[in-house]
Amino acid sequence: MASTGLQVLGLVLALLGWVCGALVCAAPQWRVSAFVGGELVIAQVLWEGLWMNCLSQTTGHIQCKTYDSTLALSTSVQAARGLTVLSLLLSILAVMLGVAGAKCTHCMGDSNQASKARLTRIAGVLLIVAGLAYLMPICWTAYATVRDFYDSNVAASLKRELGPALYLGWGASVLLLLGGALLHVGSSAPVGRALPVSGAAAKPSPSMGPAGEVKQQEKSFV
Repeated sequence: MASTGLQVLGLVLALLGWVCGALVCAAPQWRVSAFVGGELVIAQVLWEGLWMNCLSQTTGHIQCKTYDSTLALSTSVQAARGLTVLSLLLSILAVMLGVAGAKCTHCMGDSNQASKARLTRIAGVLLIVAGLAYLMPICWTAYATVRDFYDSNVAASLKRELGPALYLGWGASVLLLLGGALLHVGSSAPVGRALPVSGAAAKPSPSMGPAGEVKQQEKSFV
């Protein structure tokens, strides 16, 4: 019963991580414009994401535009795109395998528990890989943003700060990793204990050994 609860909890966390990851992938707030000058009035805020950038004004008007060319983007943005999309695809595949192999489902029948447990463990490993793949572009974007912010050679107008999408991305990665770990632990086979040797099994057979020969000789003389 405990392993079934771990599997269900792992699937729920994996689904939440996938939803958060999809929102982060589409959100344009990976990096926001930083105001390090002496201006007190901020009229516009620039948001930058993987697929578009947006210009938010104090009046509430937001204007977004997708990037014109993928090849014109930096290598880090292209790699972040590929890793996030790959992570989302692996996550949805892992969730499908986890649902098929969970103990509380009947997708593969109830008689094939060993195959179902193996399938769920594979789903857990895929979720862990997906979480690590999603974590890499998030951490790299945060590192590059902080590095450029404190670089004196970068102009003040080009400095950026960490956007709220990065924090949600860290949460999505943690959910995927926890979901994969719970699925794998909940599907692991319990460690069997060695059965004690019974006393009757340890006794010699009455027809074998010296004692058995003496009994047979006594019977022959009678």
